[in-house]
Amino acid sequence: MSSPAFILPCAKLRTDYLVFVDEPARDGPLAVALVMDGDDQFEAAREAAAELRRAGAIPPLLLAGVGYGGSYRSPKNRRARDYTPTRPADEPMETGGAPAFLEFLQEELLPALGRRYEIKPGDVAIVGHSLGSLFGLYALSAPPSPFRRHLISSPSIWWDNRSVLALLAAAAGRPRTPARAFFSVGADDTPSMCGDLELLERQLAAKPLPNLEHVFVRLEGKDHYSALPAAFRAGLRWLYS
Repeated sequence: MSSPAFILPCAKLRTDYLVFVDEPARDGPLAVALVMDGDDQFEAAREAAAELRRAGAIPPLLLAGVGYGGSYRSPKNRRARDYTPTRPADEPMETGGAPAFLEFLQEELLPALGRRYEIKPGDVAIVGHSLGSLFGLYALSAPPSPFRRHLISSPSIWWDNRSVLALLAAAAGRPRTPARAFFSVGADDTPSMCGDLELLERQLAAKPLPNLEHVFVRLEGKDHYSALPAAFRAGLRWLYS
């Protein structure tokens, strides 16, 4: 596993975020891709980006994985708080922190990256899988957002009775800057996960988000876990095509 490039404390969220960085050689500023679940998924994103760069399929990107210093089940990991847009009444854990986390990314993390690296502030992507992609969907619903590109792999739409679908429906009537979104799920994922992505696809067809170019992909032969590397490769390729 990579070592973090730096640690960024957030006083409001009472959390020290570990930031993993992959900076390819390039003359001039780099587009940025923020990778959720950096403790567990940054390496998969780094390998996918490196493979695509070698093939000439994507431009050089500054990858920044956002982590906690602990994997999914570690007490240090706060993904359940940061990636969920709502808090169910019967949920014992601290959840519903997506608005505050989005504010942290926009007002603290991206400026911190800009101080350390030469980046393109207007070309920022978000990369996530599962609960991290639930946060990506929330970011789509909450303009103004810093993200121009969204890689949304196997999103946890099920959270809080699919409350994120209502947030996206409400966003359909609001103006937004142009963006791209790659939605995917493993074709062998659970019926619930596959069915929820179909619900999202139908909703966006009926209530499209303004200025959003998007595609839905089912990854043949992949389940919830094996889909991740394939989704990162296909998603980065499409988003930067």
